[in-house]
Amino acid sequence: MIESSTIVRVHEGLHTRPAASMAKLAKGFDCGVELICRGVPANAKSSVKLMLLGVKEGDEVVLRADGRDESAAVAQLVHYLQDPNAGLDDALQPGTDAPPRPPAAAPEGAVADAPNCVHGVPGSRGTSIGPVHVYLPQPLVATRQVIDEAEIGAELDRFRNVLMAFVQPAARATADTKVSAQDRAILQALVDVAQDEEYVGAIVRGIKGRGDAAAVTLRVGEVLAATFEAMTDAYMRARAEDIRGVTRQLVAALLGQKLPDLSHIAQPSVLVAADLSAWEFAQVPIDKVLGLVCIGGSATSHVAIMARTHGIPAVLGVPLPEAALHTTHTLAVDGDGGRVIVNPDAKQQAHVRSRIAVEHEAKAALHHYRDLQPRTRDGRAIEVVANLGALNEIPLARDAGAMGVGLFRTELLFMQQRTLPTEDEQAAVYRQLAEAFHPYPVIIRTLDIGGDKPVAGIDFPREENPFLGWRGVRMCLDRPEIFKPQLRALLRAATVGNVRVMIPMISELEEVRRVRALITQCEAELRAEGTACAAFELGIMVETPAAVLQADALAAEVAFFSIGTNDLTQYVMATDRANARIASLYRTEHPAVMTAIEMTCHAAQRAGIWVGVCGEAASNLDLLPRFIEMGVTELSMSPAAILAAKKRICEL
Repeated sequence: MIESSTIVRVHEGLHTRPAASMAKLAKGFDCGVELICRGVPANAKSSVKLMLLGVKEGDEVVLRADGRDESAAVAQLVHYLQDPNAGLDDALQPGTDAPPRPPAAAPEGAVADAPNCVHGVPGSRGTSIGPVHVYLPQPLVATRQVIDEAEIGAELDRFRNVLMAFVQPAARATADTKVSAQDRAILQALVDVAQDEEYVGAIVRGIKGRGDAAAVTLRVGEVLAATFEAMTDAYMRARAEDIRGVTRQLVAALLGQKLPDLSHIAQPSVLVAADLSAWEFAQVPIDKVLGLVCIGGSATSHVAIMARTHGIPAVLGVPLPEAALHTTHTLAVDGDGGRVIVNPDAKQQAHVRSRIAVEHEAKAALHHYRDLQPRTRDGRAIEVVANLGALNEIPLARDAGAMGVGLFRTELLFMQQRTLPTEDEQAAVYRQLAEAFHPYPVIIRTLDIGGDKPVAGIDFPREENPFLGWRGVRMCLDRPEIFKPQLRALLRAATVGNVRVMIPMISELEEVRRVRALITQCEAELRAEGTACAAFELGIMVETPAAVLQADALAAEVAFFSIGTNDLTQYVMATDRANARIASLYRTEHPAVMTAIEMTCHAAQRAGIWVGVCGEAASNLDLLPRFIEMGVTELSMSPAAILAAKKRICEL
């Protein structure tokens, strides 16, 4: 048995999605795994038990594993807990998970207070108005409580059939590429909750104790929901809605009752509900939802997160009596101020519609840049491209107007499997990426893993500081049996698109030359085998001070530089970017970091190669003018930041 302590960096802690993803990761190992927080242990293979621990961001926890693959389990789970985006979708707009902050006073142009104005909690920004579509399903009541002992077997079968009938279509929805990545992640987490042993096991035990399946499911769901509601953390309290939503679906089926069908809303409407689960909201045709108002719920609920993902104005926790909803024909929603106007008069409607027009104009003005090649006002062209980690992020990047990919993180392909991906598997992924963006370039970063990012199939030594250890190109050059299949796959993919390759963690010139020699060797092997391949441009990531100080020599060996501002800032400032106590030092705009970037750009200009920026700072609208002034011609960022960046460039 081994154990390891770590500080949890997951954004907002182990709420539904991070807990479900962690349990899924833990289930991939044969050993038993426990997570211990504040002295309380929980089975790490149960998403519900993980959630009930109430693990918050910043908590210190202990991971304990016992079994054949205990070392790999602890290494991967520790890495998971140290990733701020674990279980979330970091390709989405920063802040999508975060609720809008309620303003101290009504913002300019917001819905004004009036006797028919009701205050709730801002859930998703924006203003809307429209007819009301009320979702108020009848209360579910189990009339039978106890069954005969002879009925237990049939009742267990009935429950399992209903559970399967819920899980299967829900699971299909998680695979639907038409559903947003954020929504798929939420639905997958709900599927995991519905199948979790803590939830299902309690129901099965209740049925075996001669309880009616519907009555037991109602009782277990309410007890579990109440347990979450009693927790101090807002994110954890909001998970009670997930439990109630799953329970409502199962109990309705067990009672033979049909819930109101939300998939056929006839006209664009403001959807109003007393209680709405993420699963129910996923059934709604999004193009028919003008706004969302919930009597219950909170800004941290999954419904609120989904509303923000789709840009639907939402207000939650609105104290509207259910009886009043039957006399409500129109609602105006102010998602910024957390206000709802019930049956607005003509003056109020005019005010709301003028505000909506202003918002639409602002969105339309930004959308104008989607297919635009951004140029500064003096004619300098800048490529704005996307940072991606998986193929399912491609539609998001293309819809945002990405002019290619500036960083494709191949390590995620390795970390998602229990064995190393084969050359053919890698080639297929890289080909799909290249084909999706052709003729635009896609820059694929070779494997960037180390002690901080372990993968199955590679044994990493325990290091005091993995960020300064055996990672990136250092590991790859030492393990050609891992590196060569990736290089061969990249050479094969280059036949179908504009593939460029960049090497991470370069510290000296000899590393670049050794990589080039391997590429030449791989290309010769492929041609001798009769396998189609093509050359690609080779560049490096500039993220170590050593690379900056040798930039002139390195520029003579490569076709481009891509500045990784995240690691460069960390290394230049000698600052752990995950350490909150010294966060004030972790600033790309610090003069020392900006000087390093400028030195890199000047070396590239002297050698006649181009420079890109692919760290978080690439989408910083305040830093863009300085980067471009230094000579940066490519900016790679989260897809959600692309339109604003293009607009900013055209204003320079």
